[in-house]
Amino acid sequence: MSIIGLVTTLAITGCATHERVVVREQVVVQPTIMRVPAPIHEERGAPPTVGWNWVPGHWKWEGHDWAWVHGKWVPDLVPPMPAIVVETVSPPPSPAHYWVPGHWVWRHDGAGWVWMPGRWLR
Repeated sequence: MSIIGLVTTLAITGCATHERVVVREQVVVQPTIMRVPAPIHEERGAPPTVGWNWVPGHWKWEGHDWAWVHGKWVPDLVPPMPAIVVETVSPPPSPAHYWVPGHWVWRHDGAGWVWMPGRWLR
């Protein structure tokens, strides 16, 4: 009986089909965004003379990191820093790229506040 039982078991299991299920996890890589740090509070002191205006300190992207540009007194009119421009961030060109957000910088050549658009860097 044990041989018949073994043959029956082998016959039944031998006929069964086993499907191989492969599950591939999709890994979504979040791009690196080099966020602008919070502003640094600076004491202005008094202007050097009447008619001088304060350019507030601000962050500027310097190649591989943010650098603080110290506020200073200038003899020009200084409008307030404009609002940050909302930018659409496109997908990164490669996983090695990082996003540098757009930001305002003060130009002392008379241009005043200039928007530096966001961009992908590596």
